[in-house]
Amino acid sequence: MPRKRKLLAQLSAPQSNTSFPQIDALEKLNTTPGADPSPKSSKYFVIEKNNSPQLQADFFNQPCVNLAKSFLGQILVRKLPDGRELWGRIVETEAYLGGEDEASHSKGGKQTQRNAAMFMKPGTLYMYQIYGIYFCMNVSSQGEGAAVLLRSLEPLQGLDAMRELRRACRKAPTKLLKDWQLCNGPSKLCQAFGINKAFDQRDLTQDAAIWMVPGQDLPGEQDVVATTRIGIGNRGEWAQKPLRFYLRGNKFVSVVDKKIEREMAARGHSPCS
Repeated sequence: MPRKRKLLAQLSAPQSNTSFPQIDALEKLNTTPGADPSPKSSKYFVIEKNNSPQLQADFFNQPCVNLAKSFLGQILVRKLPDGRELWGRIVETEAYLGGEDEASHSKGGKQTQRNAAMFMKPGTLYMYQIYGIYFCMNVSSQGEGAAVLLRSLEPLQGLDAMRELRRACRKAPTKLLKDWQLCNGPSKLCQAFGINKAFDQRDLTQDAAIWMVPGQDLPGEQDVVATTRIGIGNRGEWAQKPLRFYLRGNKFVSVVDKKIEREMAARGHSPCS
């Protein structure tokens, strides 16, 4: 079987399948003599988890653009099969409005088996693949066929596990990934959090393996950059609409828009920390 097809089959397998390369990598970490069993955290991670209630259905039940902005600063939590938790702060999103949006998988209101999650209740995960191998994670919102793509996370807890999960998905041994490289892209964050096709149609308010909790010090409107989406090709006016949102000044964002940031600076907006 060709390498890409073989890896795709492994990535699409249920989480309990021990052939899943990312989970195999974590099992090796657990059995490494002298390894520190405690998750490694970012030095900036000061969230008190016991005081962070899970985000509920009313949070996700927002219009698509509002939800894309509201996600910024919130925390995505992934519980691995071995019980460890990975935490990441959402720092970049894209809104896909469905229907009239020429860049959306649900353009024209077309519902298929592939995009069914986009038409489910707000807070439902929609997983799709790019290049036939890499996964991207979206969350449904208000609006027929509307969903928000999670583009980048700031890793907070479980960074060593994220590195192992990323390494398991890479073609050849490479240098150790820096913190800012772990989740700075939609497929990268899925790799780092061990998220694959098996998560499609899961409910973020009900699932035991993935959920969100409120962040602290959420950004104000002046801290959010609104610019064009990435990699949507020739979609006419929709390629130019400012439907990508990110935290200005955050080094974990995948792609910054220096022109827009200069314009914001000229208007007297200071970047967020």
